[in-house]
Amino acid sequence: MSLIVADSLVKEFSRPVRATGAFSSIRSVFSTRRVTNRAVDGVSLRIEPGEIVGYLGPNGAGKSTTIKMLTGVLVPTSGSVTVNGIVPWRDRSANAKTIGAVFGQRTQLWQDLPLRDSFDILAKLYGVSAADHRRTLDEFVDLLDMGSFLDRPVRNLSLGQRMRGDLVAAMLHEPPVLYLDEPTVGLDVVAKARIREFIRERNRTTGTTVMLTTHDIGDVEQLCDRVVIIDEGRILFDGDLGALRRAYLPHRMLRVQLSADEPTDWRIDGLHRAGSRQQMETTVLDLRFDPTEVSTSEAIARTTAVLPVADLTVREPELEEVITEIYTARAVRPIDTVAGSDHGR
Repeated sequence: MSLIVADSLVKEFSRPVRATGAFSSIRSVFSTRRVTNRAVDGVSLRIEPGEIVGYLGPNGAGKSTTIKMLTGVLVPTSGSVTVNGIVPWRDRSANAKTIGAVFGQRTQLWQDLPLRDSFDILAKLYGVSAADHRRTLDEFVDLLDMGSFLDRPVRNLSLGQRMRGDLVAAMLHEPPVLYLDEPTVGLDVVAKARIREFIRERNRTTGTTVMLTTHDIGDVEQLCDRVVIIDEGRILFDGDLGALRRAYLPHRMLRVQLSADEPTDWRIDGLHRAGSRQQMETTVLDLRFDPTEVSTSEAIARTTAVLPVADLTVREPELEEVITEIYTARAVRPIDTVAGSDHGR
């Protein structure tokens, strides 16, 4: 049974049209004209227990609005949604006990209190027993390396420390569902690595289901097997991350460091020169090939037979190139070319 089910979810926002010209302020008061914006337009999703799903899209695509309907913050204009069998906006209290949420630009911590006190208050609000609170807090503090600032007021924490605190606050009651809206925005490399490792560990050990919105491709590549791409409120793609990459960038790249001068007029069947550069006193070549025509092992064998190879690495297509192309085109290539893209149907 799917843990999160959204069916034809729609959310519209309307605002009054402001009059212009003479006496515009007075005319606006009596005007009944309104303009409607459809932020989410017929989104259907099914997320299974234990999945980590990347929910991607450009700014204004409808990502955060969808998350807010799933958490019960917003009421859908039409359509239906259930999370763990609960309609979020109808029973916010019951829903809150089964979810955790981290919004990168907002905090649920008390600014003037030490971080530890915020955790103690939240544990009581969620009805977590003292023994369970001590156990989970000790585990989370260790996983996220928070011991050095646990007794520091929240207002004195760095952004990375505060985000780790918000992640613990969302997980203290060990909910089966975790929503993350831009959880690593503005963080340094070390803070990002700790948060990603925490998410992976909770998913692996407790089967926590995670729905992640982010603009950081590193988050997606390291955490998600499935991605949902949304733009202008509509889902463009829902499926396997590897299949999406292969459909858009079917090539692979060999990066070859030569041990001697590059031979003249060399040629390798099935491989094409994509670029070269000088690195120290050696030449580095990039060779492109299609793995459906030439296997990786055969590409390596053909290369070493022709070129003086000192070192060689295989590069996969860059996911960022794929996402950029989809955002630019505002469309995905025919879905039947992408294996494993039938989620939510």
